[in-house]
Amino acid sequence: MHILITGGTGFIGQRLALELLRRNGLEFEDRNAATIERIVLADSQQPAKLAAGLEANDRVAIRLGDVADPDYVASLFAQPVDAVFHLASIVSFHGEQDFDLAYRVNLDGARLLFDALRRQQNGARLVFASSIAAFGGDAMPATVSDLTKLTPTTSYGTTKAICELLVNDYSRKGFFDGRSARLPTVIVRPGKPNKAASSFASGLYREPLAGEPCIIPVEPDQPMPVIGYRAVVGGLIRLAELPAEKLGSDRGVGLPALNPRVDEMVAALKHATGERFDGLHRFELDPAIAAICRGWPVAVDGARGLELGLPLEQDLEEIVRYYIEDYIA
Repeated sequence: MHILITGGTGFIGQRLALELLRRNGLEFEDRNAATIERIVLADSQQPAKLAAGLEANDRVAIRLGDVADPDYVASLFAQPVDAVFHLASIVSFHGEQDFDLAYRVNLDGARLLFDALRRQQNGARLVFASSIAAFGGDAMPATVSDLTKLTPTTSYGTTKAICELLVNDYSRKGFFDGRSARLPTVIVRPGKPNKAASSFASGLYREPLAGEPCIIPVEPDQPMPVIGYRAVVGGLIRLAELPAEKLGSDRGVGLPALNPRVDEMVAALKHATGERFDGLHRFELDPAIAAICRGWPVAVDGARGLELGLPLEQDLEEIVRYYIEDYIA
C-alpha cells in the first residue's frame, strides 16, 4: 500500500505517519487489510525537526513542493496511490489576511489532488481534513452537528465547505472513495504558534508548561470546541478504514469534541498538574482574532462520529497529561 499525506511534515501529518507505521497498515472493514510499503510526506517546506521514527526510515519519503502546482501534484502520483490524507491548508487567520493564497492552496490545490486521484481510476481512499470553520452565520445554532447547514464566515471556512461538497460529488461519481473529517481546534500543538486564529488554545498549555507567559486574545468565556491530537490521528485512520456504506451520501463527519470555555481550559491545566502557573495567562483582547472565534460554533454534537467509532478523550486533563508525556517528560 502506498499512502500520501499532504501537509505531511506538519505536526498532525508526522503523528499520523508514525501511527500508520506503528500499525503497519490500514484495517479496512470492507476489503483486505493492507500493509504499508511507502508513505510520502508532501509539504511546502522542510520541517525544522522530523520525528525520530520517520527520519532515515526506508518506507518514508519527503517530497517538497507547492500543492497548487500541477507538475508537482502529478509527480506525487507517478506511482499509484492507495490512500490519501489531505491535510495541507492555509489556516484561518492567515486565510483572512491573504484571500488569494487561501483559495489557491485550499481550493485550487485540492482540485488538482482530487483530479489526480480521479485519473488513477483505482478507487483510492481519500480523507480530507475539513474544519468546524465551515459552520457560521446568523442562523448557526449554538450546537452544530453533521445535520447543520454549512454557512462559513471566513475564507478558510468557505474553502473547507466547498471541498466537502467536492468530496461528496467525486465520491458519488466513483472517482475516488472520499470522506471529510470536520475538525474542531486541535490541542496541544508543540513548537511555535502558527497563524491559525485558534493557535492560543495550544499556547495556553504549551507556554506555561515551558515557564513562559501566554497572551490569550479572546474573552475568558469564549466557547472553544477542542480535540486532542491523539484522537485526531485515531479519527482520521478510523474514517479511512470505514466502508462507504456506513457513511452514505454525506461523506462529511464531524470529529467528536470537548466543548469547554477558554477559562475552563486554563483551569484544566492547573487540575492536571497541580500547579498554579500564576501570572502566566494574560487576557489581552485582539479584535480581529476574537471576531473570527465568535463566528465559530459554541459546541459540537459528535454523536454520529462516536457511533462510527471515532475516538474522543475523556476530558481536557487527559490531553494535558499525554502532551506532557509525549513532549516534556
